Amino acid sequence: MKIAGIFNRTKRTRNADKLKLDKLHLIDLVCQNYHVKSLADLGGIWGVNGGYTFYALKKHGIKRAFLVDTDVTEEVRLKAKRFPVLTIINENFGMKDIARRIGKVDAIILFDVLLHQVDPDWDTVLEMYAPFTDIFIIYNQQFIGSDKTVRLFDLGYEGFFQNVPRAKDDPLYKEVFEKMYEMHPQHNRIWRDIHNIWQWGIVDDCLFAKMKELGFRLEYYRNFGQFYHLHNFENHAFVFKKTEGHYREL
Repeated sequence: MKIAGIFNRTKRTRNADKLKLDKLHLIDLVCQNYHVKSLADLGGIWGVNGGYTFYALKKHGIKRAFLVDTDVTEEVRLKAKRFPVLTIINENFGMKDIARRIGKVDAIILFDVLLHQVDPDWDTVLEMYAPFTDIFIIYNQQFIGSDKTVRLFDLGYEGFFQNVPRAKDDPLYKEVFEKMYEMHPQHNRIWRDIHNIWQWGIVDDCLFAKMKELGFRLEYYRNFGQFYHLHNFENHAFVFKKTEGHYREL
């Protein structure tokens, strides 16, 4: 794998903007090694106000960028004014037309979002964007509690809360269980399927198999250890690059 091993000297912490250095160095390595000049950051606003997009724009001379999320903050809108090459799309990136609206980009960033994707599920999201990029940069909380990917709701009430970073009395999660099959007023889908909560326990082998099916090879992988207090989840980083002969008609 072309860029493997370079992280060994990286101190795992956060910078002044509360961005994880693991992820910043992942962006650096991909942009430097693959000459990335266009990218789309999917779901990149929550908790970081688009910080990884703005970092790439400032440090790597990105010529065309997209930041897609359902909850665009005022801070993001203000920062975006300084970057004319950035387009903000205030939508769910799982909507069918978003990938085509973005068009072809060198790289797609998926940080901490794959495990949230339902209808379309995480693997379908990858299928949707695969024709439009050569590189996927993924950092996700991966499941090690079984040898196959699971929908966390299928583990039952107790099993679900043993595998999510929220207590049973968390307002959002409590509301999900109270209104499981009611329509959510904002997202136009049932509460059970909203992306604001943890949905999946994705195992590495399933991700590897899906990316191989889509014509991408693994360029970089690293296990960054247990996530929070959850014994069944670890932070894993991946870089996948499209192999020759897998360029689909757009």
